[in-house]
Amino acid sequence: MLKKIRVAIACIVFAGIIALFADQEGLLQPCLGWLAKIQFLPAVLALNVVVVVALLLLTLLLGRVYCSVICPMGVLQDVFNWLGSKCKKSRFQYKKGHTVLRIVALVAFVLLMVFGVNGIALLVAPYSAFGRMANVVFHWSGSNVTFWVALATFVVIAPMSFVWGRLWCNTICPVGTVLGFFSRFSLLKPVIDTSKCNGCKKCARNCKAMCINPETHTIDYSRCVACMDCLENCHQHAISYTIHKGQSGAAKEVDSSRRKFVLTTAAVGAAMALEAQEKKVDGGLAVLEDKQLPDRKVPLKPAGARSLKNFSSRCTGCQLCVSECPSKVLRPSKGLQTLLQPEMAFDKGYCHFDCTRCSEVCPTGAIQPIDLAMRSAISIGYAVTVPHNCLLAQGVECNACSRHCPTAAISLVSDASTGHSVVTVNEQRCIGCGACEHYCPVRPFSAIYVEGREVHIMN
Repeated sequence: MLKKIRVAIACIVFAGIIALFADQEGLLQPCLGWLAKIQFLPAVLALNVVVVVALLLLTLLLGRVYCSVICPMGVLQDVFNWLGSKCKKSRFQYKKGHTVLRIVALVAFVLLMVFGVNGIALLVAPYSAFGRMANVVFHWSGSNVTFWVALATFVVIAPMSFVWGRLWCNTICPVGTVLGFFSRFSLLKPVIDTSKCNGCKKCARNCKAMCINPETHTIDYSRCVACMDCLENCHQHAISYTIHKGQSGAAKEVDSSRRKFVLTTAAVGAAMALEAQEKKVDGGLAVLEDKQLPDRKVPLKPAGARSLKNFSSRCTGCQLCVSECPSKVLRPSKGLQTLLQPEMAFDKGYCHFDCTRCSEVCPTGAIQPIDLAMRSAISIGYAVTVPHNCLLAQGVECNACSRHCPTAAISLVSDASTGHSVVTVNEQRCIGCGACEHYCPVRPFSAIYVEGREVHIMN
């Protein structure tokens, strides 16, 4: 009965999501849009705390029912698995979990997301991958990148599910790994009654997660997707979905280091997400736009580089200076001619007077060693104003750029024709540290930015 209920709900949810993707007029969005919002990863990225907490509590109560009922990719895999069962019944056997692979895949996914390489990370996100395939089926109008990515996803998922059931969910899927950690502690679980079991191993041969060990009568609950197939196939009624009171044998041993590792990763990810959200909200009242980098004619290079030519000819793009930069102003270039060679950007910080770390670690002389006295005297660029972006031109009092300029190169001068103050820059004093650009409150493009010098000069 539990399996029939699970299948019925899964079919309803799956049909609703399919209809949502197929709906070209948006008529179903008001009544079916919530199906997309209750998907785990979209809820995490949207910082929808209510949905995330609800799904985690659901997992702690019932196990990984999300993977069997709510996740469209999980249901799609069940469809391929069902087709595979028509060709060969009882085709599975117990396999030890690929724990290292699961953790590596999760960590790689988190790192890609943290560093903004979302496009690559989301290739393995279940809802995103399913959405691309659904979009191609219902809306594809020509050959494009989405089509080939969706086709590649289908080519991987379909045969893998047809032959190995939920292997993808329990090896690559980041959502499956996270929920698998919580499902270890779920209140209700499939439990084997050894007094009733006759050792037929039918449960293990029909377990698409391959998580039932018939020899020890244990179940790896981190991989169990609560599909209830084992209950349906046990004619001895030796398996029941009930409150779990503990197991003996290998399944009882918990790898505490692995648990702490996954928990720490989740905590760090949550903290980063909350910090990012705080930075985007001004006082909790208005959402702020991200600052866009200006289109510099000459890229900015660190003090000690001497000139753009010297730097470009010596830098190997080893990223050592990027990793050492405490202000995170050094970024790998995306240009073809200077690919991976560091450039400076001030959206997240500015170059401090008391730091010469990049010049200390550069192994090639692209950034030559300098001391703090030289650092404060070398001009790598000069500030350029964009008057029509400035708040002063709109009658709003603002002195962020002049207040934070460490060399007093920026000042406010009254304009008699308009009655407003205007920003002026003394290029002889400006060293191009980027403090003015970083602290300018105007979004998305600052009202003042730093233009690089092809040849650095001493002030």
